[in-house]
Amino acid sequence: MLPNQALLRLSIWIFLFVACHSLAGQNSAWESFARVKFSSKYQADYGMNIQVPQFDWAIRLLEGKEVTLKGYFVPTDLQTPRSIILSRVPNSSCFFCGGAGPETVARINFKQAVHKLKTDEILKVKGILKLNDSNYREMSFILEDAEILEK
Repeated sequence: MLPNQALLRLSIWIFLFVACHSLAGQNSAWESFARVKFSSKYQADYGMNIQVPQFDWAIRLLEGKEVTLKGYFVPTDLQTPRSIILSRVPNSSCFFCGGAGPETVARINFKQAVHKLKTDEILKVKGILKLNDSNYREMSFILEDAEILEK
């Protein structure tokens, strides 16, 4: 390969990486989650199939980056003073009620304890995205060091 061709190829790769990274940041994180494919995998601990995410390079560009989610507070047994589940859709049609998929929920781990929230209270939060495809007892999408922007 000629040096000019190698330089051109490198320039194209850099352009594509920057363009995709910029576009990923402009889309709603929920939209990025919705593009993730899930496959069924039998888990003996539960005696049933669970949905396992298949993260592609596009969603992996967001991992470790600060993202913002606006959604509905869903009370669950997984809730702690510093951790909640946020849903893209209201409680009546959320993932836990069987009306939506695993791409519509995220665990939000706050920097500080969060005071009493009401079911379906709309929150806008920001935090660092962590992707999970190995711990099936945890959500696929997790925001770490999160804070509430709007209530």
